[in-house]
Amino acid sequence: MASSRRRHAGVGRIGRIRNQAVPRPRAVMALLLLLGLVSMMLLDGYLRTEIGADQRVRSGASADSVPDEVLDGGPFLSFPGGEARTQSVPDRTIVLTFDDGPDPEWTEQVLDVLDENDVPGTFFLVGSMISRHPDVVRRMVDEGNEVGAHTFTHVDLSYQSEARVKREIAQTQLALAGAAGITTTLFRAPYSSTNDAIDDYSWPVYQRLGAMGYTSVFIDTDSEDWQLPGVSKIIQWATPKSGKGASVLFHDAGGDRSETLAALPAYIKKMKAKGYTFTTVSGAQRQSAAAPSGTTAGDAEQAAHRPADTVTRWEGRALLAAVAVAEWTVPGLAVLLAVVGVAVIGRFGLMLLLARRHHRQRNRRRFSWGPEVTEPVTVVVPAYNEKECIAATLNSLAASTHPIEILVVDDGSTDGTAEIAESLGLANVRVVRQENAGKSAALNHGVRQARHGIVVMMDGDTVFEPDTVHHLVQPFADPAIGAVAGNAKVGNRSTVIGAWQHIEYVMGFNLDRRMYDLLRCMPTIPGAIGAFRREAVLEVGGMSEDTLAEDTDITIALHRSGWRVVYAEHARAWTEAPASLGQLWRQRYRWSYGTMQALWKHRGSVTDRGPSGRFGRVGMPLVVLFQIVTPVFAPLIDVFTLYAMLFVDFRASLLAWLAVLGVQLFCAAYAFRLDREKYRYLLMLPLQQLAYRQLMYLVLIHSCVTAATGGRLRWQKLKRTGEVGAPDPAAARSEAR
Repeated sequence: MASSRRRHAGVGRIGRIRNQAVPRPRAVMALLLLLGLVSMMLLDGYLRTEIGADQRVRSGASADSVPDEVLDGGPFLSFPGGEARTQSVPDRTIVLTFDDGPDPEWTEQVLDVLDENDVPGTFFLVGSMISRHPDVVRRMVDEGNEVGAHTFTHVDLSYQSEARVKREIAQTQLALAGAAGITTTLFRAPYSSTNDAIDDYSWPVYQRLGAMGYTSVFIDTDSEDWQLPGVSKIIQWATPKSGKGASVLFHDAGGDRSETLAALPAYIKKMKAKGYTFTTVSGAQRQSAAAPSGTTAGDAEQAAHRPADTVTRWEGRALLAAVAVAEWTVPGLAVLLAVVGVAVIGRFGLMLLLARRHHRQRNRRRFSWGPEVTEPVTVVVPAYNEKECIAATLNSLAASTHPIEILVVDDGSTDGTAEIAESLGLANVRVVRQENAGKSAALNHGVRQARHGIVVMMDGDTVFEPDTVHHLVQPFADPAIGAVAGNAKVGNRSTVIGAWQHIEYVMGFNLDRRMYDLLRCMPTIPGAIGAFRREAVLEVGGMSEDTLAEDTDITIALHRSGWRVVYAEHARAWTEAPASLGQLWRQRYRWSYGTMQALWKHRGSVTDRGPSGRFGRVGMPLVVLFQIVTPVFAPLIDVFTLYAMLFVDFRASLLAWLAVLGVQLFCAAYAFRLDREKYRYLLMLPLQQLAYRQLMYLVLIHSCVTAATGGRLRWQKLKRTGEVGAPDPAAARSEAR
């Protein structure tokens, strides 16, 4: 790819390109899409208590500040008028309470048991579970059961700040309002049991909740079903002594509750046989307080439930909707992640296999394209405001070992580029001027003016080694070959950004292009170095102005015309890569968008028949999969890895990330070996994966959003420094080694 131009038009649905700036909202939209996915993951992690989880459970603390009448009182603690008051369950009365639900498997079966035995239950629900299973809560309330809050993430509130306590309760109430249209005044703290377990740390929490109007519900009897002691033990431990009433604890979630389900109907029958009745917390409070005349049991049982106001109901529904999206999105992303991971690893394996085969084939002593090509060729150099680079470019061509004519097509430069080219006084250099019309027009002008049948195209900011042209044109000994891609290398690799691009170029040219060459579906001849049969270029109508990626466009067009496109690894060109993140973004954005345009323009290639349809059958799917689809979703690998490191299993996640990095490092090292590059640059690979790759992801996502919305994009001239000079032949060979 080369210096930027203007006056290029887009194609079809991908969008018309005019000389206008890119709307910034599309870049924001691309970022928002990624942030939206991250938000869904964070919400899902919060719901599963993987984010913000606090596993601490307090025990053994003193209770000096807790009144004795509370420690020795009944299981229902409230604060009417600011004074602590407890109430007990009347004799021969059972309040069945269930913690940690709702669970779509176990809670539903518990409700079936209660319904079959015509007894109510009081369920203390975890807010995150409510938001994931609202249908169970609706059934629970509709069947006359009572519900209470059990916090949103099941944390020990004695360790939490006052703000966290309020948030845990408020979020639970919001989920309850969204699920059943009600709120509740009942509360049970996680890890609580009987009153005498209240300590100096939890007591202030109960006081604050009491001031907010909540009744904290404790227990008299614990079935300890969570220990899975067996059905008989559960029944035994849940049975109160001497006919006393009891608030009894069971669990309907949090693990295997098959023993609870087996014990519950037997327990209910046993207690009924002993003359016990069953009620809810509100029903027991009514009986204990001797409800006023005219108050029915039904009225009292619903006292804990209050209709949620309209705003709260809609906020709750919004929460449930977001949770539903997260519940669907995150597993879907996980599956997609697995697919992307397999595709990426498969691609690396395929590239390594084919790159090795390509290297062996092309470097055999007996390999030959045919008779040596010695005929002169035309080198076309399109130039627009290249005063910093043009002299180095032309001087490198003047040292060519192959006979060439050099045709500089000045595209309306305003910085004296043409004058500099003429002042060098180099032999076989012609300068042709045209009004500014764009790179494609300049190349087409050069092709028309060319005196030879083979045309080499390069950028005005690129330099060739002396034998580059000779290596580049040798494949034309085969009359079926219409174009040849050379090996572009980053000349300004001394900076961090340059080193990142150097790694990318070496891997791209020594793995990707070798693979595409063997598969006979090369997608792009780089603008920095490529050679064409003049007749082939004219046959397909020249360089198209329909896309921003004229190099990809003409490469696909040549495939569709039946010409073969190959890669010449020893034909090296040294180019100046963008030196700043801003310039890099603009360049890669244009490349990505232009590639999408070219693919869309040639979408008909998938139905082409015979050799001309090979790109559509093989190349098009590979390019779409590995250059668009996979990179777009590749950020999920990093996001999931970070998520897993922070909230799941740091060691396992880190090892998985290092394993993927190891595969990439191995592939990069092999690519460097094929190109005889120094391995020291690979020290930058981990940082490249952490920083540079993320930028490229955002660029591609930005391009996809622009393409999908029919955005507009203009060519943008990159600032050049001219620091990449013609390499000394001996130094170049030493660097290659």
